[in-house]
Formats: sequence, C-alpha cells, structure tokens
Amino acid sequence: MRIMLLTAGSRGDVEPFFALARAAASRGHQVRTAIPENPGVDPAGLDTVSLHIDFARLVGEGGVSARAAAAAFRTVIRPAMARLLSAAVEHILAFAPDVVVYHPKVLSAPIAARSLGIPSVLVETVPSLTPTREFPAPFITTRSLGPLNRASYRTSQLAALMFRPELRSAVQALPRGRGAQAGPLWKARPDATAIPVSPQLLPRPADWPASVHLTGHWASEAPGGGPDPELEEFMDAGPFVYAGFGSMKAGDAGARGEAIIAAAHNNNVRTLVSTGWGGISVSPGLSASDVLVRESVSHQLVFPRAVAAIHHGGAGTAHAAARAGIPSVVVPFIADQPFWGHLLNRAGLAPKAIPYRKVTAARLSRALAQTPGLRGQAGETGMRMREENGTAAAVALLETLGRS
Repeated sequence: MRIMLLTAGSRGDVEPFFALARAAASRGHQVRTAIPENPGVDPAGLDTVSLHIDFARLVGEGGVSARAAAAAFRTVIRPAMARLLSAAVEHILAFAPDVVVYHPKVLSAPIAARSLGIPSVLVETVPSLTPTREFPAPFITTRSLGPLNRASYRTSQLAALMFRPELRSAVQALPRGRGAQAGPLWKARPDATAIPVSPQLLPRPADWPASVHLTGHWASEAPGGGPDPELEEFMDAGPFVYAGFGSMKAGDAGARGEAIIAAAHNNNVRTLVSTGWGGISVSPGLSASDVLVRESVSHQLVFPRAVAAIHHGGAGTAHAAARAGIPSVVVPFIADQPFWGHLLNRAGLAPKAIPYRKVTAARLSRALAQTPGLRGQAGETGMRMREENGTAAAVALLETLGRS
C-alpha cells in the first residue's frame, strides 16, 4: 500500500509522523512523508519531500504572542500557508497514494484525497477538533465549561476559514474527480481520525464517535542522533535535570536560563539545557562543569537518564517525559501547552504548571523540590506507556481503510 503522510509545525508535530512512517515501512508499505523545512528531527532512512514552509522562521518573525502573530499574518503567515497548501496537493498528486494521512494544518490534504477518491485520516496530535462533553477544546482553557465544553470546539473547527483564498488556489490543480465539488472546501471531512495520545494521560471520552481512534502515542524506539561523547560523559557523571522549551522563544530567554540553573543548584542536581529555537539562553558566565548546553538533544536518549524534565508542555515532549518515567515541571507558553501541563499534573506526573511569564528561580526551585515525590507514579506510568504500541494501532487502521 502507498501511504502519503503530511505534517506541519515544529519537532513535536514531525516526530510522531516519522514514527508512523517507520512503523508502516516495517510492514512493507511504501511511505512518503511531506514535512516542513528545518523540522528539528533527523529524517534518515525516510522518503521525505518538502512543504516549503519553515516554522522556525515563522516563529522568529511572528513570535508566539497573539499580537505578534496578528501583525505577521498578512505578510508572513498567509504566503507561507499558500506554499504549504499548494505543495501538499502537488505531492499527493505525484505520489498517487492509496491513503492520505495529514496534520490539521495541511488543510488541502482531505480535499485532494476526496478528489482522487481515496480515504484520508486526520491526525489530531492535540485532541482539539473532535468535540466532547468531558473537557473543553485544549486551546481554549483547562477548566471545564460544563455544558459549553462541546461548543468550545467550534473555534478550532472554523480555523480553515482564515485561509479560504489560499485553499481555493491550491486545489485548482486537482482533477474534477469523485467528490471534488461535494460541499465547501473547508468542510472536507476525513474518513477517520487518529489521535496519537496515550490513554494513560487522556482516557478516551465516551462521546467520541467510532471513527475516532485513540491509538496511544506514536514513538520511535531508536534514540536517534549521532554519538556525543561529552553528552554521554555528562549524563554518566550524576543526577541531572533536562531543561528545554522547544520552539518557544517569547520573553527573556537569558533570565529563564539563570532561573533554571539556580533552581537546579538549589536542588543539588546538574542541568542539561536544550536551547531549541531560543527559549532558553545561557551566558558564558553560567557555563560550568554542572551545566551542559546543546541546541537540541534526543528526548528518547536523554529523558530516561534524567531525574526530571523542565519543558514547555508540548504534546510530544509531555509524552516523551511521561513515557520515560520521569516527572515534569511544565512552563507553558501558548496554545495547548497549559492543557498538557494540566493532564500531567492530574496524572501525578508534574507539579502545577508555571506560566512562562511567572518563571522565577524560587518558583522553579519549589516545583523541582516536589518531583522526587512524583517519581514512583511517573515510573509506573512510564512502564504502562512503554507497553503501548500506538504506531501498530495506527498502521492497522490505515490497512483497514486501504482495503475498503
């Protein structure tokens, strides 16, 4: 079977698709994955093509705040999305797949699949598009809205309306095949939805339809990355805490670096800092034998050997820490990150989250001081998560759709 995967975003959006690609290839399927530029993940051994969009650049030019994003929308985001949507259509037509699997940002993918008469699968790396009465849309709030929980999902579902002109332009290349004109473009529906979230963090809501599949997290078993003797030596030298905020870069990165290192010192642990796209900065004066700085590290390699992880609460990082069996200290910036911080706290895997604007050495010190008491629960949760095989469940779903 020929499987076309399309994903967009930062590392946390790309890694699950790479895990699925490798799992499907191991079953003998031919897989091509369309990815953003500068994805932050090694595509070695995979058949990949570019969506001609660089989310690191978008964050750099537009920032993470609502005001900054609004200012950059017309000049930066719209043109970038136009390239992405058109590239997705071109890659689907060129590959001629039997099934299309896509990230919510790739709005043109289900339209292309419908035009070609093939099934499509939406991947909700964050469960933000399938309404439920049990919790509100993750981008809205972490507090239950009661009878309004389901209604809160309408905002996310209408996001495609923002890019109607770009979407119309992108699909002009499609043949007028079966279902090509069936309803408004932005209302194209997938044949199934896959949610690569562990039930250890989010039990399946009772009111999700049968077409929605909570598969478990999609994780690659291989640690990835080349040999780094200095990193290995650092990890072997004693207890350390990981600190990294991925693609986030708002606020004072230097002050956050100072607070993180001070908090680790106060808790008698060393610090491995991943600067990512600029969310943490460490001045030369803070570098010492108990501090190691890298732009990026493999979570699969590092997390099992850390005593805790200080992170932004992205879906991929939250799952990686939980799967490794270590506690988290979540510092959310935007979007779904408070949601994951709330889930980790509810599961007994993290103290209450600290919003990035409220980060201080004292607050981080108190949060880190709580993590030893969470290690038992974290270890048990990690063991259960490592027994899940989310990619196998997802491949089985694709095989069923491909035969239908």
